[in-house]
Amino acid sequence: MASAEQLVLDLCDPELRENALLDLSKKRDIFQDLAPLLWYSYGTIAVLLQEIVSIYPALSPPTLSPGASNRVCNALALLQVATFIVQKILLDEVGLRYICATAERFFAVGSVLANMVVSLAEQPSTRLLKHIIRCYLRLSDNQRACGALRSCLPEMLKDGTFNNCLRDDPATRRWLQQLLHNVAGGNLVASLQAGGLDHMMGN
Repeated sequence: MASAEQLVLDLCDPELRENALLDLSKKRDIFQDLAPLLWYSYGTIAVLLQEIVSIYPALSPPTLSPGASNRVCNALALLQVATFIVQKILLDEVGLRYICATAERFFAVGSVLANMVVSLAEQPSTRLLKHIIRCYLRLSDNQRACGALRSCLPEMLKDGTFNNCLRDDPATRRWLQQLLHNVAGGNLVASLQAGGLDHMMGN
């Protein structure tokens, strides 16, 4: 079996990338320290983002092949590892304070999360969406960050884009509802509920 280090190196070789994506995706729960390995390996995150962006021309009109679809799903699966690490950092009080200490740090994290939300609108992943919503919810615990989220929280988290994706995940639906309440207050939540979110949540 190829090592995690070798498979991560293979990601940078276009001829080996597809198999490396598949193997890493299948074994991401087996390989120890895969997330930091992906994050700190030169060019790896750029490769994963390239895989995701490259399928956009095939979405409209829809001409995405099964092989290309599998590749982008495997790339998204590997990015979940990275998002889980950000979530763990934010759940720690010191980590939350560090990320929210400067506008640059907050907006760096926020822009990555927002870009991933856009990607998920095209290739939904409940598991990844769960981590992203949890990250945003934790950011909303910080007063300054919560204020900033009022202007930069992705509209797709507010307009019901992910209703179907979250239909069978009551915990994440509650997190999203709490996030919207924290960021915009009761009036926005009420209007969203009137528009169908309340029905989706089974209230």
